[in-house]
Amino acid sequence: MKRFFVIISLLSALQLTAMGQTELTAYVPGVTTEGAIYFLPKTNIRVSVLIEKRTFKPGVFSKYAMRFLRLNNVEQQPTTSYRVLSVKQEPYPVADPEKSFSVRFNAKSVAANVALSDDGCLLAINARPNTPQEPAVFTPAPKPHSLNPHDFMSEEILSAGSTAKMAELTAREIYDLRENRNMLIKGQADFMPGDGAQMQLMLNQLEAQDRALTSLFTGTTECDTTEVVFNVNPEGTMKHQVLFRMSKIFGAVDADDLSGEPYYIDVEDLNILPVSVEQKESGRKRPESGIFVNVPGRMRSTIYKDGQQLTVMEMPAPQFGNVELLSGELFNKRYTTHLWLNRLTGAVEKLEAEQPK
Repeated sequence: MKRFFVIISLLSALQLTAMGQTELTAYVPGVTTEGAIYFLPKTNIRVSVLIEKRTFKPGVFSKYAMRFLRLNNVEQQPTTSYRVLSVKQEPYPVADPEKSFSVRFNAKSVAANVALSDDGCLLAINARPNTPQEPAVFTPAPKPHSLNPHDFMSEEILSAGSTAKMAELTAREIYDLRENRNMLIKGQADFMPGDGAQMQLMLNQLEAQDRALTSLFTGTTECDTTEVVFNVNPEGTMKHQVLFRMSKIFGAVDADDLSGEPYYIDVEDLNILPVSVEQKESGRKRPESGIFVNVPGRMRSTIYKDGQQLTVMEMPAPQFGNVELLSGELFNKRYTTHLWLNRLTGAVEKLEAEQPK
């Protein structure tokens, strides 16, 4: 996170005098040389969806699976399909353009350091801001090493004159492998291993060869897992809103693409904070001087499909809360005040005031 510090001078008291005072006004886009502009955050929701892609490739001997291995219903055509493995949601802060302020200051008042985030949200005053925890980066698991069936084919199989003959000889090799494994398990093999570890190693080798050669008849399936992230900006309550759609053929598609099944999201304002009469009548209260901070509310986010809940989470939501003022008296010359704001909510996390020595 990039931090930058602006050296500012804050008023020594809340008096409306010609000496000047700390003024806070709604931000009008532009550049100011008279003070600092800061924002308060609101909470967005990051929805992470893990999607598995399964790719099936038929074996080269698939049409001989019933004839030589007595395998029914073996797929003859390649297919690709998608499915949702998990859905996770977490809150993250963004600058709220409705909560932007310009703070002006007087050169005769106490100096302070103001720390802002990359997007201009106020993090701290006269203090080093806390380092936020970054979301974990999805890392797909490494693919298992796949065996090449041709590495286990005998010279007789490779020199066969037709595909049907190759399939017949391969099936015979598979039966021989299975017979050798059964003899080994029964203790009737010509060469028995000296200990359990060697026994297990031989069984694993026979199993791997069997699996590789059988895949020539049954085909192979490869699985890839990817993460798709959706960002939700709850400006108010949301009810039965399509978050995304999932197609078994195309994977995650847009919310308006009817080829996929819909996944819905509800966002509910939990109304944990009382609203003052003055706020009801005239909107947000605008005191005369100081530093604005959030008093966040809370919201509940529910993601579901076909009426079945997939994930439910309660989280702080400044957009459903209030904005209050920290008096400019805290930053006058009588004190050295240290202020930390919560990066997610914009609420006061810690406030310290030191008497000058």
